[in-house]
This record gives sequence, C-alpha cells and structure tokens, in this order.
Amino acid sequence: MTYAETVEYLYTRTPLFQQHGAAAYKEGLGTTLALDAHFHHPHIRYHTIHIAGTNGKGSCSHTLASILQEAGYHVGLYTSPHLTDFRERIRVQGEMIPQERVVRFVEEERAFFEPLHPSFFEVTTALAFLYFAERQVDVAVVEVGLGGRLDCTNVITPMLSLITNISLDHTALLGDTLPLIAREKAGIIKPGVPVVVGEAEEEAVREVFRRAAQAQGAPLRFAQDEERIDPTRVHTPLQGSYQLANTRTLLAALPLLQARLPRIDEAAIQRGFAHVLTNTHLRGRWQVLAHQPLTLCDIAHNPAGWASVFAQLQAVRGAGHLHLVFGMASDKDAQAAIRLMPRQRVTLYACQASVRRALPAQALHSLATEAGIPSHPYASVAEACAAARAAACLDDTIFIGGSNFVVADFLSSVPTSLA
Repeated sequence: MTYAETVEYLYTRTPLFQQHGAAAYKEGLGTTLALDAHFHHPHIRYHTIHIAGTNGKGSCSHTLASILQEAGYHVGLYTSPHLTDFRERIRVQGEMIPQERVVRFVEEERAFFEPLHPSFFEVTTALAFLYFAERQVDVAVVEVGLGGRLDCTNVITPMLSLITNISLDHTALLGDTLPLIAREKAGIIKPGVPVVVGEAEEEAVREVFRRAAQAQGAPLRFAQDEERIDPTRVHTPLQGSYQLANTRTLLAALPLLQARLPRIDEAAIQRGFAHVLTNTHLRGRWQVLAHQPLTLCDIAHNPAGWASVFAQLQAVRGAGHLHLVFGMASDKDAQAAIRLMPRQRVTLYACQASVRRALPAQALHSLATEAGIPSHPYASVAEACAAARAAACLDDTIFIGGSNFVVADFLSSVPTSLA
C-alpha cells in the first residue's frame, strides 16, 4: 500500500469522527484495551501527561511539548484532529511520524484489528502509543480526543492531568449541562495523580472536580484562583486573546511537573513558550496570514470559542469592513454562531467544508439573512475565500473559520509560505 492508500483505508474502514460525527463515537474502552494488550501496553514505557478540556487543549498540549523539548527531553505529542495531513496527530520532537511507519503499521496489524471493528481514533491512538515507545520518548503529551472518561486515551496513568476549561460542546454525547460535561472530563483524574483545572466559573462545575479528585486522592488546583501567576511573564507567538487563560493554566501546572522532570527550568519555560510554533508546527490558532488586508484564521468551533474570536476581531479590525468566511459542522449550534457574529460592517461568506459533517452553506446563509447579516453562500471554502479576497480593500479584515474543517480546507489550498 502507498501512504495515500493507507490513509484512505483508515478513513473508510474505520469510522472517523471528523467525517461521521457521533456515528463514529464508540462508548466504552473494550476495543482500546484489546489493542493496548496486543501491543503490550507501550505507554507504560514512558511518562505521560494527559490534557482534556472543551477549548485550549491543543494549544496547551503543543506549548507543553515545546517546553519539554527546550528542557532537553525526548517528547512525543499526540493531538487531534489534524488539518492537512493525518501524520500531524503523532509527532516526536515536533516531527511527524514517517509515512512508511503508518503504512507498515496498517499492513502488519490490520489482520488483528479488523475483526475488532475499531474506530479511526482507536487505531490511531494505538499507533501513537506504540510509535512513542519505539522512539523511546521520555514523556508523551497526550490530548484527549473527546470527553475524557470513555476516551481511548484514558488507558494511560499520567504524571499530571490537566483540564483546560468546560463549556458546551458535543452535548449529544457528553451531556447538555456544564456539570455533566465536567463529569466526563473529570474521568481522566487518576488515583494520586495531581490535576490542574484551568477555568471553572460555576460552583457546580468546581464541585464535580472536587468530588472526583477527592475520590481518587488526587491533589487538585484551580489555575484561575492562583493570583500569584502572571501569564504576561512569558512571551508566546500565539496571539489569540484566549491564550492568556491557556498560559495561566500551564504556569500553574509546571511546578507540579518540575518535581518529576527537574530539567524544566525558567529558561526552558521561556524558550518553550516563545518557540512553540517552530518546535511543534502548531497552526490555526489566530494565525495571521497577511496584513493588507489583514487575513486571519482560527479553528474555534463552539460558542465559547466563537465568542472569544469575534470579540477579538472587533478589537483588531480597525475601520474597515469584515469579510467573514465561515462554515460549521452540522452538529454545532448554528443559531448560537449567528447570534455571536458582529453586525456592523460585516459580510458573511457562508461556505461548506469538504467533509460529510459540514453544514450546507445555504442553511447558514439563510439563518444569517433572517438575522439581518449580509450573506452569500458558496459551495466550497476556496470559492468563499476567493470572493472575500476579491471584495476586500486593503484596510479590511478577512477571517476564515467556524470549524476545524474550514481552516483545514483553507490551509490545503494556500501556498506553504502562507500556511
């Protein structure tokens, strides 16, 4: 098999949440445990750090991996979803897993895993944990795929559990209230393992974490309560306003890691934040692609994320027009997105990403029109971006986002120098 054939096999033979949504979600860890046993529990051969949360877990995972690399550790990084290449999910020292290793894994192991009917994420997680063991990493930063309690990454026993925040997302699977979602995220808390929660405003949410930590004998810290932490003491090229909360969360967690990983000193912390983009190749977080007109993309994909992005757009857009290239997954709250959108000097270029889960552009266009937002529907992200660029003046702002899929389609269509 070629690499392209292998990836297509994974997409079509194992249900992919990115394409199918809830239909690809497998409740329970039975298949994961069978895969883990087959590969002799590779994750016990290195330290792990487990990161969950509604928003910010990708940025925190990449930044933490960068800090560990700057401290001189050999670091694995497992994140999802990818934007333009499947291999973005599995990195060692910032470099993607080789195509040949992905091909060999499928060719050698498909006879075992096919009868299990695993999900795409279950197979990918097994490959990641095995690859990190083969590369003899010192520590792997592991991002939860969905939720926490029943996520297939939850077979690890980490040295630290980190939960960034709780907001409404994937409510059909995780629950339709913040405490219910918090309960699922709290499922990553392990016996005796320290846990840091970044943001938890509601007392009912905090109580979920307190009870879970107490039941496991796990030391618990709420980063937002630690007034001594100054997130501005480090510099990061990640410019989204939401990164302040992510930075505070990481700065609360790092002292807990330093006890086990003593090479993490202040210099490594400063360099890790500063070099996160070059060390880990993170993309799609308030990413500035051009300045005249100002052109940005961001993968925010739920109400809390959209609210933060739209507020920052209002702050930076200047006097020009805002050209909003926007698309969504069909299982997200389109009405919420419309309610949050700016109303003044804005045009919506409603688009449909190239995945099955994408909300039809016409549906988003209709909702925007009903809400009084000037809008035009486009069959693809590329067409919407082209229309926005053609209409924009030099002092305007173009924003591309609404979903991971929209940003992925955009980054796949632009020159590497921009992406």
